[in-house]
Amino acid sequence: MRKILLIVEYCGTGYVGWQIQPNGPSVQAVIEKALADLIGADVRIHSSGRTDAGVHARGMLAHFETASRLPVRVFREGLNARLPTDIAVREAREMPTGFHARYDARGKWYRYTLYRGRARSPLQAGTSWHLHGPLDLAAMRQAAELLTGRHDFGSFRSANCAAKTTERELYRVELVAEGDLLHLDFYGAGFLKNMVRMLVGTLVQIGRGKRPLSDIPKLLQRDPGQRCGPTAPPQGLCLMEVWLDRIDSP
Repeated sequence: MRKILLIVEYCGTGYVGWQIQPNGPSVQAVIEKALADLIGADVRIHSSGRTDAGVHARGMLAHFETASRLPVRVFREGLNARLPTDIAVREAREMPTGFHARYDARGKWYRYTLYRGRARSPLQAGTSWHLHGPLDLAAMRQAAELLTGRHDFGSFRSANCAAKTTERELYRVELVAEGDLLHLDFYGAGFLKNMVRMLVGTLVQIGRGKRPLSDIPKLLQRDPGQRCGPTAPPQGLCLMEVWLDRIDSP
């Protein structure tokens, strides 16, 4: 059996998330259907992670096994001919038999985008969170520095998060201004469910002066008297890239 890796880009607006669910269309289900049509057999794909409803991806990794002898380029071209316009395979690679998209992932880069223009922007509405008023970027960058490193991020996960442990490592947290857009980039070894969106909500509160910088250490210490900021809307979040032990370096 061959093992094929796909690098997938998608707009998550019309999907219940990456993973197959009973309550609506998922990105995984659409790709599996296209694969079955391409190679004439049912195939299960395994991803490097999951994204929630409305969240986008530029570089989701997923692999599958197949006995098909189609050239690797045909998996990309054939799938793109069968996929809807909001999902595309950017690249296909043949991998060693022991490869696994999830277990060989070394790190991920998530980007959350804030739109800070005075007027609403229809073009930015599906890929950013529109915020009104000034933000103290210096305070937000100080908070980002405090989040960097290995910490217990249990205060920054949804109630239905199934992770057995809550310790995670953030390599870097960066704020990148680009005109009316402010990108919050999170580079880490792994993330809890809704962790990035909760971190963004907390950083925005600090930027608006609604909570002190001193709350960050308390949240990382799981202070029972502290709760993180609101969960930022899903449309501003994008999985930009996943690094693999055997291919790339962070």
